Amino acid sequence: MTHHHGIEAPEGPPRPRLAWSLTAVVLVVALAALAGVAMLWPDRSEVPQGADPYGAVEILDATVTEVTPFDCGSTGTGPDNVPMVEGMCAQVSAETAQGDPASFTLDPTRYVGGGMSTGDEIRLSAITPEGQATSYEFYDYQRRPQLAIIALVFAVLVIAVGRWRGAFALLGIGITLLVLLRFVLPALLSDQPPIAVAVAGSTVIMLAVLYLAHGVSIRTTSALFGTLFGITFTAAVGAASTDWAHLTGVGSEDDHLLLATAPQMSLSGVVAASMVIAGLGVLNDVTVTQASAVWEMRALKPTAGRPELFVSAMRIGRDHIASSVYTLVFAYAGTAMTTLLLISAYQRPLLEVAVTEQIAQEVIRTLVGAIGLVLAVPITTAIAVWLAPTRVSAERDVSGVATP
Repeated sequence: MTHHHGIEAPEGPPRPRLAWSLTAVVLVVALAALAGVAMLWPDRSEVPQGADPYGAVEILDATVTEVTPFDCGSTGTGPDNVPMVEGMCAQVSAETAQGDPASFTLDPTRYVGGGMSTGDEIRLSAITPEGQATSYEFYDYQRRPQLAIIALVFAVLVIAVGRWRGAFALLGIGITLLVLLRFVLPALLSDQPPIAVAVAGSTVIMLAVLYLAHGVSIRTTSALFGTLFGITFTAAVGAASTDWAHLTGVGSEDDHLLLATAPQMSLSGVVAASMVIAGLGVLNDVTVTQASAVWEMRALKPTAGRPELFVSAMRIGRDHIASSVYTLVFAYAGTAMTTLLLISAYQRPLLEVAVTEQIAQEVIRTLVGAIGLVLAVPITTAIAVWLAPTRVSAERDVSGVATP
């Protein structure tokens, strides 16, 4: 495994015996992961099929032609004194993509909170009871062009800057989505063991992503071994933490709907599995960085011994640990901003809120993921130091003497 692309730390002198040994180990891991996927692959008949609330409704594209606000008597208080948005409603006229006129009413939450104006591209649900005229309801805004443009800009920039590496990284994203959508999610729905599904799926994803994005090399293999450690550790600690903290997985209305659709599924197991999958990106980042740091330092200082190499690489690792932990926290804060704002508005004590099911899931998921990546840094560094060219080999390589 000595193949590499672009300007980067050299692999050092050829070491065919080590390369073949590592190839054998990686093949064993790959075959074990694929065998696990094959064993856990759900039969299509075993995957629950919930009733789609929009299954009997036609979804149409439309363009807003007129918006007329009116007072609908919204007082800001709903049934059972539940707070609601106070303000005007709106009567909206639109034209469907087929040229048919359509009209519907927007409640204050949609109109005051989201706003709507002439020319907006929207989607409508068309309901046609037998023997009655078609009625329309607002379904959502049309976002296909925006998503397509943003995705295209992202892909172009990744390829322009990353070149072949960027193109392979995009291919890795495609493989990741394929594994998640075709295997992980259906397997979880069909009540396959969640931790086993997460570990098998994550291993297949990492095997593809690492070698596609970073090339086939001993350096990449050292990052893979560190990543596999992180996956295994996170899976074990995630399962134990979920049970210990009594996380049921039922923390929101969506969880109730999911459990009603797939009552045989263990939502607590899904929480543990999500801890493994949620940390893959950051885990991959730190392991690749540490492996690359070791190889760069070996190239810069061929005479350094393994202890010196480890200590030097760990200085980089400590900085990366700090930034990665922040990344996890900021990622949660960004995705849960609405929930955090609501908690702040209600002025509830932070400790009281933190122990609720919905928040505790995210807190424990973040902490378990952080622990896994923190430990993956020294483990990956040690593996990379062990697999990097030795001091003797490096000295011979610098002096120009061939190394057997």
